[in-house]
Amino acid sequence: MSRIIPTASSLAVSAALIALVQPVSAQTLDKLRNKAKELVAPITGKADERLQKVATFDHQVTGVTVSEDGRIFVNFPRWSEDVPVSVVEVMKDGSIKPYPDDEWNAWRNVKMSEISPKDHFVTVQSVVADQKGSLWVVDPAAPNSEKTVKDGPKLVQVDLKTNTVKKVYPFSPEVAGPASYLNDVRIAPDGAFAYFTDSGSPGGLVVLDLRSGKAWRVLSDDPSTQAEKDVVVETDGKPLRRPDGRQPQFNADSIALATDGKTLYFKALTGKTMYRVPTEALQKAEADPGAVRPEKVADTEPTDGLWIDQQNRIYLSTMSNNGIKILGIEGKLMPFIEDSRLRWPDTFAQGPDGTMYVTASHIQDSPWFHQGWTDKSFTLFKFAPPK
Repeated sequence: MSRIIPTASSLAVSAALIALVQPVSAQTLDKLRNKAKELVAPITGKADERLQKVATFDHQVTGVTVSEDGRIFVNFPRWSEDVPVSVVEVMKDGSIKPYPDDEWNAWRNVKMSEISPKDHFVTVQSVVADQKGSLWVVDPAAPNSEKTVKDGPKLVQVDLKTNTVKKVYPFSPEVAGPASYLNDVRIAPDGAFAYFTDSGSPGGLVVLDLRSGKAWRVLSDDPSTQAEKDVVVETDGKPLRRPDGRQPQFNADSIALATDGKTLYFKALTGKTMYRVPTEALQKAEADPGAVRPEKVADTEPTDGLWIDQQNRIYLSTMSNNGIKILGIEGKLMPFIEDSRLRWPDTFAQGPDGTMYVTASHIQDSPWFHQGWTDKSFTLFKFAPPK
């Protein structure tokens, strides 16, 4: 199923040949080198024929979801740039359309004092279709993953039939504080509750009663939701470091809900331990926080996205090998896909026909860890799950 694609010619040689044809400035030469690297990166190294490209984007993509009728949505977080659009629908020809409309996507950093964060997307981190006619948009409202914008953190429900916002659930500072970063969400099968991971500081879980609109934090600053100090995130065969030498410390990030809605799985990105907790305990945690006792599920590795399929297999996106692994019901972690194009596999989704989707967000190639982008091949892929 896999193949090794021959390595491309040296980028430096390619750029030098270009320079021989006509003189170019140092700045232009750098641009040519970077562009060549962009073009070569997706076709070098290891590729897996099961991983198929669905669409490519000009901006960093994180979340993806597929509705019950096969519509695809993705989001672009406002991290290293002031993106021109936050949530889009991916059309059948691969083009994108702002969703639900241009106005909800009108926020810009430069206009933050002019545009209300209550009814505009500020920094969207994830999108989830509940298979019951709604798209849910998680907005931690923290540009560049820094301080949250006042009145910005929220969950937005969009009616997929009318393509209009149905309801906005704002989060108070007690739930989403100035250093919080709501990361991902899962909606209960009965539509009564939403469960979030908060990868900010302190890490934790958030529970939202979708009927009353009330929310509360769970396991906030608990060891189960914090980055593990002895864990190092590795990419490209070496520890990932910021320019000042710091390694990334991401708290509770990965999240998955069992198909029956009774168990929530979660883990810190900078961590190896996967935990689970009964959702019944989460729902009662406002009155009885002591009832929430996280149970260790497995030792894994640093991961970003989680997904549980109908066979109760847990998919994990693994950054160290640009891959996808599967945790079987017997607790064994098995490699599934490894592909050099899948740089920082981020979020999973599953379509109505069973097809799996995953985004490549290229976090290790971002200005967080370099002077500028080293690879901007932002892509949405799809693959068939194992039988």
